[in-house]
Amino acid sequence: MLTMLTRFTMPTRRSATRTRTGGPRRRALVSAGAALTCVLALTSCGSGDDDGSGGGGDGKTLRLWHYEAQNSAMGVAWNAAIKEFEAQHPGVEVKFEEKSFDQIQKTASMVLGSDDAPDLMEYNKGNATAGLLSKQGLLTDMSAEVKKRGWDKALSPSVATTSRYSPTGAMGSGKWYGVPNYGEFLRAYYNEDLFKKYGVKVPTTFDELTDALGEFKAKGVTPLANSGAEYLAHQYVYQLALTKADRAWVDDYELKGKADFHDEAWTYAAETFADWVKKGYISKDTTSATAEKAGVSWLRQKSPIIFSGTWWFGRFEDEAKFKWSSGIFPGASLTPGSGGNLWVVPAKSKNKELAYDFIDITMSKKIQNLLGSKGGVPVAADASAAKDPKSQALIGDFNTLSEKNGLAYYSDWPVAGFYETLVSETQKLMTGSASPDKYLDALQAAYDKGASKG
Repeated sequence: MLTMLTRFTMPTRRSATRTRTGGPRRRALVSAGAALTCVLALTSCGSGDDDGSGGGGDGKTLRLWHYEAQNSAMGVAWNAAIKEFEAQHPGVEVKFEEKSFDQIQKTASMVLGSDDAPDLMEYNKGNATAGLLSKQGLLTDMSAEVKKRGWDKALSPSVATTSRYSPTGAMGSGKWYGVPNYGEFLRAYYNEDLFKKYGVKVPTTFDELTDALGEFKAKGVTPLANSGAEYLAHQYVYQLALTKADRAWVDDYELKGKADFHDEAWTYAAETFADWVKKGYISKDTTSATAEKAGVSWLRQKSPIIFSGTWWFGRFEDEAKFKWSSGIFPGASLTPGSGGNLWVVPAKSKNKELAYDFIDITMSKKIQNLLGSKGGVPVAADASAAKDPKSQALIGDFNTLSEKNGLAYYSDWPVAGFYETLVSETQKLMTGSASPDKYLDALQAAYDKGASKG
């Protein structure tokens, strides 16, 4: 029987639960004091007895935390997995506790170090998140279980990269501390009705994209939806850098702590982004806009293009009242993306075997196919599972990127705290208070400081 526990909810944006499947592209909203309050509230949810929910697991209770919206592809798939799990485990109760992304992100280290840690939890991947928890000894090494259940064979190398962490918490090698069972990547979404209305061609190359941006602006339309207060703005910058980069560049930046922010790729990206703002392709009025506001502006047909993650796909399917399409950033062979958020088993989980069984169900063809049919990006589904042409294109693009090692992870992953730096410094680039050169100086300083800490 599924039990939904009463939960403490921190002040978060609507986008935290509706538009986001995870990842580091979200600005923290609470102070340290509020985070501590959240920890106290979270830990109070545990029963403290021996029923397996937080006291002494008896194999009859699985405490599960995740932050997927109930109407998202992942939310639908995980709910189906809960039902399948209960059918396969008579007498076992699933206590699903819905948390926001920010709740888990801000309090994980403290909560997982307590006796009220859940048995299974969705968590963000990357050096500053899952890597940090693994280094702190808060996550279970699942290497033997991964091999035993064949999860390693179901994941391509580029997807599996986010699952493994070294003793120092560096992503990409070492033991398995998590398992992703969906994928995510950034793509361009096009309002085809607006393209038709203004006589502009939907771009398939980068040159066609820049032509389209100019044509829309000349006709009084701001072409790109944007969020300066959250992840969209600096993801535009990173994607522009990737147009001048190769795989070795990505690996140096993401995995090896080696980055030259004044190289050709970063210089081109900063200068081009600043130029797009100057030309009005991106409005300065979006400097303080949230990701939610950017998505809503696209849904309200204020801008014909938004470049953001596949976590928007299901919502756009539900809410867009116009003809639209999406695709890989025009001309890109590398684009931000990875395996999705991880299932992690806290070191203090009381029912680890049940947690492994639940992960196994989410990796099954039945649940993976359901995920694909609902607009998600499965990692182990039948190609024919998705009937909708948009979903087929989505899954096909992910498979293409994955097979060609074209998933370039995310710009804020390499070092702890880099997300906040990227947000604040990109805002300065948008307002003109920092030149491209000064912007890159600031990124270099923050990156080097973080990399030096290991």
